[in-house]
Amino acid sequence: MAQRFGGKYSPDGRDTGADESPTSGNTTSSANSYRSAKVDPVGMRANLMALPAGLVALMSVFSDAAGLAFGLLAAATWAGSAYLLRDGLRAEAAYNDRKVARRPALPRKILAALLCGTGALFAVWRQDPGALSALIYAAAAIGLHLAAFGLDPLRGKGTEGIDDFQRDRVARVVDEAETYLSAMQDAALRARDRKVEQQVEAFQEVARDLFRTVEEDPRDLTGARRYLTIYLMGARDATIKFADIYTRSGDTQARQDFLALLTDLEQNFAARTRKMLMEDRTDLTVEIDVLRDRLQREGVHLDTR
Repeated sequence: MAQRFGGKYSPDGRDTGADESPTSGNTTSSANSYRSAKVDPVGMRANLMALPAGLVALMSVFSDAAGLAFGLLAAATWAGSAYLLRDGLRAEAAYNDRKVARRPALPRKILAALLCGTGALFAVWRQDPGALSALIYAAAAIGLHLAAFGLDPLRGKGTEGIDDFQRDRVARVVDEAETYLSAMQDAALRARDRKVEQQVEAFQEVARDLFRTVEEDPRDLTGARRYLTIYLMGARDATIKFADIYTRSGDTQARQDFLALLTDLEQNFAARTRKMLMEDRTDLTVEIDVLRDRLQREGVHLDTR
């Protein structure tokens, strides 16, 4: 969707020199917004999968009753396949973004391939009511779909050595936190202010760094739980309230206050992430020292130079 550019030299002039000062944290925010830029995993190939459904539905209108029925069944099945494929690609992208992740509960891409084959079966049966030829085309459609888009992730990653209960707790909290971030993004889009959108995106990236840190070591959940629940819930509510006010009145003071809030949140979340990483490093150093002492008691002397 096209967005109006806003900046220091734009006609509205809402971004002043004060916003560009080094102390405002905008350099970090801009870097994080570029780093958080992501390509939509649903590309042209997936979008084109909806085209056969429309074509076969249009062609079926000029057929007899049986041809119309099978044509509409094929169109509906292919439309469902295209919808599942889009969801499957997004779920796979979310799986790949995380260092620790469970496999998707529903194998959408595999189901999309099966629906694509079923749609091909109906479409072929409409023209040639023969079981053998219809099954051949259905199998070919399933195989080509899987070859083009691949399989869903079929097992979790990064979960070795992690207690299932702790992993599920972290997954639930992170999923809840992601819903807060999504609501923040939706509210920021309503404000129709590019600066606000960039700042929200930068904060989301810093928050997700904290998510990944907790996912890698679920023991950090206790210390980070306030950030993942209470603070993010407050940030979501503040974003929604700001969007309501700004869309009605265009209050520049509210905009400045909200940007300052986002900067503070971004710095606090980044500081919490650094603290957890430092604590993890300290724990590792302690474990190494304990192991070294045990080896020395066993008569194994290590060269620590």
